[in-house]
Amino acid sequence: MSLEEILRAGDQIAVVVVEIAGAAVIFVGAVWAALRFVVEGLRHRSAAVFTPIRLSLGRFLTLGLEFQLAADILRTAVSPTFDQIGQLAAIATIRTALNFFLRREIAQEQQQVGEARAEAGSGR
Repeated sequence: MSLEEILRAGDQIAVVVVEIAGAAVIFVGAVWAALRFVVEGLRHRSAAVFTPIRLSLGRFLTLGLEFQLAADILRTAVSPTFDQIGQLAAIATIRTALNFFLRREIAQEQQQVGEARAEAGSGR
């Protein structure tokens, strides 16, 4: 077995491991958010209760997307073709845009939660 074959096999294993990690993060986040949604939905009937759940799910999604992007980068790490580089660029652009909008939404939601807590704490 040549060094190039060993590198390709190691790269493929690394890609699979990182993809599984990303999928696991997203899955765990979705299950956790669903369980909290049900529990909090039974306890409280207020929509404000669900904002922290959405924020947490957004964080899980962001982290999972980062793992998936890392797997895509690893996939093209060993002697990539121009086609693979183009696909990586497209995937990276889409995932980066998704992360940007998720992070922006998370920041806005956190600001709203902070303002709501400040209002509640001041007795309004």
